[in-house]
Amino acid sequence: MLETRAYRLRDLPEEERPRERMIRLGAEALSHAELLAILLRTGTRKESAVHLAQRVLHDCGGLRRFAERNWDELTHISGIGPAKALELQACLELGRRVARSRLPEAAAIASPQDAADLLMEELRRLREEHFVVLFLNTKNRVIGRQTLSIGSLNASIVHPREVFRAAIRRSSASILCAHNHPSGDPTPSSEDVQLTRRLAQAGEVVGIELLDHIVIGDNRFISLKELGCL
Repeated sequence: MLETRAYRLRDLPEEERPRERMIRLGAEALSHAELLAILLRTGTRKESAVHLAQRVLHDCGGLRRFAERNWDELTHISGIGPAKALELQACLELGRRVARSRLPEAAAIASPQDAADLLMEELRRLREEHFVVLFLNTKNRVIGRQTLSIGSLNASIVHPREVFRAAIRRSSASILCAHNHPSGDPTPSSEDVQLTRRLAQAGEVVGIELLDHIVIGDNRFISLKELGCL
């Protein structure tokens, strides 16, 4: 009896499945056909999604010419119906928009006020303490940010190891830390001071400077650097 079920990616041996390979190795390790197969999801009665993707790219004359096909042209390719063609067109258009877009100018941190302006509205109304790290480049521009801890109403727990692991992963030249006090009073606690000194010491060891640690209250903030804790 003729098999009428379309081949799916899960029908392939696990080590050959593009999705599993992408999770394990990253998208850059996959071929054009494997990436296209992930978008196609299913093949035809006679070929897997990977084989379909290989054929499509070959018949189109390569990735660039495939990307130039419009919706109507895609639907005329054997194995690609109207729904798949629409999804592929959406992916291709997103890729074009990303290629045309420019990253906005990253915020520069020249003072504790700059950091407070960046974080105040986000942190001042939170009912739990959030410990946030800004990752900076050599020009003190923000290249990333991450919330590393969410604590109770009066305490947040963070370890220098977690902070600098994240900073190293982003190739940071320096960092600035901040957390909020849900009470609205930004006066640093003794624990805040101790954590700041531990972070500064760890930064010296790994070569990533702690520029400041600010505590944010309700429209107020305090810089532990300005207090002399750094």
